[in-house]
Amino acid sequence: MIDLYWWMSANGHKITMFLEEAGLPYRIHGIDVSKGDQYTPEFQKISPNNKIPAIIDDAPNGGGRPITIFESGAILIYLAEKTGRFMSTDLHTRMETIQWVFWQAAGLGPMGGQAVHFLNFAPEHIAYAIARYTSENRRLLGVLERRLEERQFMVGDSYSIADMASAPWIFGFQRRNQKELFDFEPYPNIKRWFDAIMARPATQRAYAHVANFVANAPKDNRDFSEDARRILFGNHAVKS
Repeated sequence: MIDLYWWMSANGHKITMFLEEAGLPYRIHGIDVSKGDQYTPEFQKISPNNKIPAIIDDAPNGGGRPITIFESGAILIYLAEKTGRFMSTDLHTRMETIQWVFWQAAGLGPMGGQAVHFLNFAPEHIAYAIARYTSENRRLLGVLERRLEERQFMVGDSYSIADMASAPWIFGFQRRNQKELFDFEPYPNIKRWFDAIMARPATQRAYAHVANFVANAPKDNRDFSEDARRILFGNHAVKS
């Protein structure tokens, strides 16, 4: 059994997508990041960086004591190796897959996340920050668009953990309906790829968890109380 410590976020959806695709038994433990659940001593033992997702696998390959893993990219690689699915054992293809997982974790996620933050959650409008991060987000989307020109998925014609890492970020961008953040029109290859992933039954099952845990997900700063903003972003996120 996999214990998944989760809340609604692009990084969280990566893991439910894999677990649903692989058919691994798992149970979700909701970590409400707006209430500070991520800072409890119990969760910090599982995720020292106070971030979701994290997992505990009580039946690792080869037996032995349960294994605890944090960081979504590391979790995806672990689950792929555990199941032998969604990452090739061929050296070249395996490394290609891992590179694109790291590309998302180091680029598309952080830069897109900053763009979302300064467009929607910052307590004041900072033009430089908005321009900086939306511009870098567009550059990274251009990288993905070119990558998908002659491929069905990010690593050839096989669906992999690289796709699971990136698709939830596109979902998060497009749900906000902000053209300065994301618009499918300049990215036909991304749209074709994204639509194919979202049509997968496992993806739909993964996203169905949202209704069970987050009825009204906040979309901008106005949806948070001052306490929630302090918890998520620190005291600097609340105007004195």
